[in-house]
Amino acid sequence: MKRPDEVTLSREEGEALIERIERNALSVEDRRVLVKILTFYFWLLFALREAKLSLKRLKALVFGEKPKKREPPSSGGTPSGGSGSGTGVKTGTSQDGQIATTAESTEEKPRPPGHGRQGADVYRAAQTVACRHDELAVGERCPACGRGRLYRLPPGVELRLDGNALLSAVRYELEKLRCSACGQIFTASVPAAAGAEKYSARARAVLTLARYYLGVPWYRLEGFQALVGVPVPDATQWDQVEHVGNCAYPIFKYFERMAAQGDVIYQDDTSARLLSLIEENPQAQDAARAGARTGRYTTALIAQVGTQRICLYYTGRQHAGENLEAL
Repeated sequence: MKRPDEVTLSREEGEALIERIERNALSVEDRRVLVKILTFYFWLLFALREAKLSLKRLKALVFGEKPKKREPPSSGGTPSGGSGSGTGVKTGTSQDGQIATTAESTEEKPRPPGHGRQGADVYRAAQTVACRHDELAVGERCPACGRGRLYRLPPGVELRLDGNALLSAVRYELEKLRCSACGQIFTASVPAAAGAEKYSARARAVLTLARYYLGVPWYRLEGFQALVGVPVPDATQWDQVEHVGNCAYPIFKYFERMAAQGDVIYQDDTSARLLSLIEENPQAQDAARAGARTGRYTTALIAQVGTQRICLYYTGRQHAGENLEAL
């Protein structure tokens, strides 16, 4: 669009022109001036829009495109702005300054997969605490209107998440009484819920999961427990986890017997060498000095029993043809 001629009016000339427009007493020169003003106005709108587009393109080239914001859904279940199914309306400004309205059909977009929140039913292990009204009870008069009676509704749910150590400790202080005559000491007994052992089955299971499921090393878990005030040495952790392994060993033996009756057995060696077996075997040390093969690896066995697969891990020997020793 070609730049029009500029129109120069002083304040007095502009006020006089406005007065003649209100009195409907325009002259030929006034009409000519008004045409120039309107033409310059439409050109100014076009120039401003082109400048905004140029700045937007320059900003996109320098800083990149901005991520598109997700529009919130309206009360009707479809996002605002006509992004749901149906026909949307798009408005814009044409080159001559007029507002153009075009109707465009929009396709139905799939809803986002979720909002990241979880319902209260997901927290199955949460402790439930019933909270009662301090001043109201079922059957009392309504304090608001004074006419109806109060009855119970399904309770509301509020969640509070807290944190503690993997292992927590409870200190029982047992009262002791002593006879002033004979010196006999009477000690209070530990509650039955505390159990007879220092480490409960739950504590041993948590240690096992931390080491073999989360992959936390013994020394790191020892440092974490000391940090939260419940120290557990790494050697003690191993002793307690061994109890869990002894409980699972009969299950392993039963799977071993089932795998022996399987149809097919898959066998493969892992890439990690067993350095402890190499050090304990003098033949392997002699072979290492002679430059012979000294690798000892873990062999994994997978047995196909019907439609099920049983995975067994064995310690592989150095040479082919030797027996496999079960871990």
